[in-house]
Amino acid sequence: MDGIISVLKPPGMTSHDVVAVLRRLLGVRAVGHTGTLDPGAAGALPVCVGKATRVAEFIAATGKAYRAEVTFGFTTDTLDGFGRVTSRQAVRATYEEALALIPALTGRVEQVPPMVSAVKYGGKKLYELARQGQEVERRPREALIEAIRPVAYNWKQEFPSILFDVFCSKGTYIRTLCADWGDKLGSGACMTYLLRTRSGSFSLDTAWTLEELTQAVQQGDWSFLLPADRGLEHLSALTVKEHRIRALLNGLSLAAPDYSGALPQAPGNWVRLYGPEGDFLALGLSDEQGQIRPKKVFGFETGAEERS
Repeated sequence: MDGIISVLKPPGMTSHDVVAVLRRLLGVRAVGHTGTLDPGAAGALPVCVGKATRVAEFIAATGKAYRAEVTFGFTTDTLDGFGRVTSRQAVRATYEEALALIPALTGRVEQVPPMVSAVKYGGKKLYELARQGQEVERRPREALIEAIRPVAYNWKQEFPSILFDVFCSKGTYIRTLCADWGDKLGSGACMTYLLRTRSGSFSLDTAWTLEELTQAVQQGDWSFLLPADRGLEHLSALTVKEHRIRALLNGLSLAAPDYSGALPQAPGNWVRLYGPEGDFLALGLSDEQGQIRPKKVFGFETGAEERS
């Protein structure tokens, strides 16, 4: 069984919890998610099964989209609404002044990973240290916040809030974005709602709940299992000539006459390799001479994954 499942992760479960459920449901050990989503959050979580686990890193590296709520006037030790309140301050700024800060929050920014994140420190994840009451120094990490688009707001309550959509790169911490927004406004803030609406090319409208997946498996319906190359559309695609397919599957490099299609402009980039009939064969790396070195060989047909 090989492919990708677009899961709608419910709040209250970790991404690893979802993987554990699918392992039991599918009877397959090789299952892995493509990027941690906060336990308190819901949203799109692509999960790779079987041979498709080898493409998880490429899906994880794609852009994300979230709908989130920032609430101004108080902060917590977890930077979200579930933590212990660490400060309260009256919000004297206007909604318009809060919106005026958006340009300063977008573009390439540096974020300090929160202590409740899955970043590792000394072999342990930060959230494990946080549970032990520890706080360690963290190095800032670069993230790209492409756009912040307000959806709704409530500025008449004691703690004003803004519901917004954000489009960002892998590794962006929305709770840190909310905290930074509050710092710039001078009132403090934290994240009080989070929904991941898109992970790469996987969005909510194609996601299956765990209940729907369970029912589908019981009915022998495998339509939820997507091809292993779904979500890799951002990589260039090449077609391997028939007489070189066996060599490719045996790990031999391809020269320019062995394939058709446009290479990435810069060498050293990943490419998707297909057979003449559209079979997804491998992922490879290109070089300056136009050679393709296979690095991850699959060799099963797109849309017709093996099942066991």
